[in-house]
Amino acid sequence: MRRRTFIAALAAAAWPLAARAGQRMPRIGYLAPPSAEADRKGLEAFMAGLAELGYVPGKTVVLEARFADGDEARLAAAARELVEIDVDVIVTGGQGVLAAYTATKTIPIVSAVTLDLVAQGIAASLGHPGGNVTGETFFAPELSVKQVELLKQVKPVITRVGLLVPEHNPFDAFTAAAVARVKTLGVALEPIELGDPRDCDRALSAAPGASIDGLVVVDSPQFVVGDGPALIAAAAMRRRLPAVGGPTLAASGGLLGYGVDFAPMFRRAAAFVDKILKGTKPGDIPIEQATTFVTIVNMKTARTLGLDFPPAVLAAADAVIE
Repeated sequence: MRRRTFIAALAAAAWPLAARAGQRMPRIGYLAPPSAEADRKGLEAFMAGLAELGYVPGKTVVLEARFADGDEARLAAAARELVEIDVDVIVTGGQGVLAAYTATKTIPIVSAVTLDLVAQGIAASLGHPGGNVTGETFFAPELSVKQVELLKQVKPVITRVGLLVPEHNPFDAFTAAAVARVKTLGVALEPIELGDPRDCDRALSAAPGASIDGLVVVDSPQFVVGDGPALIAAAAMRRRLPAVGGPTLAASGGLLGYGVDFAPMFRRAAAFVDKILKGTKPGDIPIEQATTFVTIVNMKTARTLGLDFPPAVLAAADAVIE
């Protein structure tokens, strides 16, 4: 089935078009950087949040969903398309926030999850963002430091750790901050750019990847959903690298997962949409910070790498994969 056909079928099945009801209903644009299948849980959580607030499919709202399949150009085009069809609000995450913001400075944008909106220059402040963007955010440098700390607890001898970031890294400022802070742990953090997770072996074989003894994977959509986590985890294992990233990395064969629990954030995004559809300006809605973090340890991977988890790490784990 062609991608656009699939998207049309998904939207029709979940949210019948306004034309069927014979009246103009609010239109929500949903912009996802990965594929429809990879983003399935995020969309499901968002739709569940809408339902909790009383939005009835086909009666009170229409969803216009667009999926970029991990392609940067397609993401930008999808954002422009949502602007052209004049949706009332755009919900997105990750790089989708910047893509949507680039496409419009007037249509409200809700970030389900992304890096610090203030540091990106998209919002004026957390308490009063101004402009047309609000939603939820998390702070990447602090997250990366915590992930390196976990690696050090499991393998204290590591001194050079790779930081896997998207190609044409949109996280430059965050990467620099993480590199500086990790130095206090006695670790050199080496950024490694990767466009497609299928090329992870190549990225880890070339400089600076060839000289690292641990790996941290940032929470970029193509790295945390779909086949991305499994491909990265497998590449790390072939090089016998202890790897830490979001929870999906450990669930897919990586050593450790520590990061934001995205599903509650996508569900919570519906509350921002509700306020906007009821007339509140996005610039007047405070940005919220992620509060739920998940730790997953993979015992099978640890045994393969000849490592042991300290009791403190095991005690803090939300899930243990045997």
